[in-house]
Amino acid sequence: MNDSKRIFNVRVIPRARRNEITVDENGTLRVHTTAAPADGAANVAVIKMLAEYFHVPKTSLEIIRGATSRDKVIRI
Repeated sequence: MNDSKRIFNVRVIPRARRNEITVDENGTLRVHTTAAPADGAANVAVIKMLAEYFHVPKTSLEIIRGATSRDKVIRI
């Protein structure tokens, strides 16, 4: 990726049956994770999944809004 930052909306579904990423009709990423939202485990799982999805290091992703919410804003 280049030096420009990208910001996008993510809807997290914790305690899902499987880990997967889908895109809804509004263009919002929906991240289904088997992790529970307790102690930030779901956030860690979401960052890991998005890093693999976008082929970037985990350290290049940042939750800029919604750390304790299902609706998050992520910056690469």
